[in-house]
Amino acid sequence: MTDIVPAAEIVWSDFEKVLIVAGTVTRVEAFPEARRPAWKVWADFGPWGERKTSAQIAALYRAEDLVGRQIVGVINFPEKQIGPFRSQFLLTGFHTDEGVVITTVERPVPNGARLS
Repeated sequence: MTDIVPAAEIVWSDFEKVLIVAGTVTRVEAFPEARRPAWKVWADFGPWGERKTSAQIAALYRAEDLVGRQIVGVINFPEKQIGPFRSQFLLTGFHTDEGVVITTVERPVPNGARLS
């Protein structure tokens, strides 16, 4: 586990700027060019559309286990170039000694539903 680093206090309007929404994984492909084991992941965010990302979650998840799962993503960061791939959202998760555990929802919600 990593050391706890104090975070600056934020106000509600800061939280409202971050678009954290639910989406369903539609496609997963290998990303052999990545420096660390990763998948290319596409997710349907309902009214926000389908977006793609590179996710270093290959240590704990097989591609076939991810398709159809509902995940939580941040979709209003600027796009980021990761090698030959353009990432359009941040797949949220928790770092563990075994690998990153993705953030999921406890029961199905509409794609695009915003975290509140």
